[in-house]
Amino acid sequence: MNGNNGHPKRRRVVVTGLGAMSPNGVGIEEFWDATRRGRSGIDTITFFDPESLSCRIAGEVRNFKPEDYLTPRELKRVGRAVPLAIAATKEALRVAQVCLHEMSLEEKRSWGVVLGSGGGTPDFIEEQYRLYFSDQLRKVSAYNVSSSTLGTISSEVSLYFDFHGASHMISTGCTSSTDAIGYAFNMIRFGLADRLITGGVDATITPGIMQGFCIMQAVSTSHNENPSCGSRPFDRMRDGFVLGEGAWTLVLEERDHALARGAPVFAEVLGYGSTCDAYHRVRLDPSGEEPSRAMTIAIQDAGICKDEIGYLALHGTSTVLNDKTESLAVKLCFGQDAYQIPMSSLKSMIGHPQGASGAAGVVSAIFGMNDGFLPPTINYEDPDPECDLNYIPNRGIAKSVDYSLCNCIGFGSKNSALVIARGTLA
Repeated sequence: MNGNNGHPKRRRVVVTGLGAMSPNGVGIEEFWDATRRGRSGIDTITFFDPESLSCRIAGEVRNFKPEDYLTPRELKRVGRAVPLAIAATKEALRVAQVCLHEMSLEEKRSWGVVLGSGGGTPDFIEEQYRLYFSDQLRKVSAYNVSSSTLGTISSEVSLYFDFHGASHMISTGCTSSTDAIGYAFNMIRFGLADRLITGGVDATITPGIMQGFCIMQAVSTSHNENPSCGSRPFDRMRDGFVLGEGAWTLVLEERDHALARGAPVFAEVLGYGSTCDAYHRVRLDPSGEEPSRAMTIAIQDAGICKDEIGYLALHGTSTVLNDKTESLAVKLCFGQDAYQIPMSSLKSMIGHPQGASGAAGVVSAIFGMNDGFLPPTINYEDPDPECDLNYIPNRGIAKSVDYSLCNCIGFGSKNSALVIARGTLA
């Protein structure tokens, strides 16, 4: 069933390009191969000396070279999130078979950028503060203001590719990239744009951010000597999330336009739902009612039945409350059928890339549907009685799936969900 068929005024929106700069693989081929195999990208922090921290592990994008995308002078003006976003976007455009050098100005005006980020460029900001408070005022960057805003990320992507359409950033915490994809989806299906770069990026592995999460007691502290075991969503012995970073981007296009130019079609975005618990700044409402409602809204928006969902890409942070609440929300949404649906958390392999996590889950789900193989939740060794669903423990499974639901939960009690269909159905 295709949800858009019943709405003649709504245009169909397809995914024609994918890009990934991930802790477990630079580039979509490496990313999916590692994810399919259940290979962790979490290790000891190398960006700075973490010895004073209670959590000394993270999911860093190790083999990424920012200088391959920006000059040394340009890199001094921006934070790490910018070259990550540019790299993932460049790959997504290549995969989408978009020829940038052949574009007219009119075509460039039809391309827009809608990205999500929870933290923006904290590495740049922290360095400017360090210079200021250590009396090195002459070294403070003239770009201190512009590059400290979240909007600089989409602006830099637009500048790099000379795209003249809308250039927006969505920042809603951990749901940022899910909301960005939903925002881009609605822009295209309601005729406000024809083609957009969307997805998410975050690069928040900095001393200040890490210390903040340690003070909150939100991150894992039990696996500093065995980093790859630190992120263990739904496992009874989980003790917090592991911070990650990365960029995952998609090219979204109006379906007829994409087919007319012979673009590859990897998936179709069908539905989007968003709610708020209005409960607490960082804690979830333990009832799970609002994340359940966000999933239900997304499914209804897609115009399909709940029993058609064949896979769930879970938020699954590896914190005690989040995993328990999300599991409950899935049960509230799907009832007894929840026990039959395979689901997994990519964060077990890459850590928690904050606002980019939703896009990471979407890209992984798209690969899984097209490959006929669903990725695992690794480090699932000691089942939690309150987390008793099919999390695809430790090894991925071969399974044909037509529709996937990608779920996200964020600080400030935010909840967002997307429904996507396999490309061959588009």
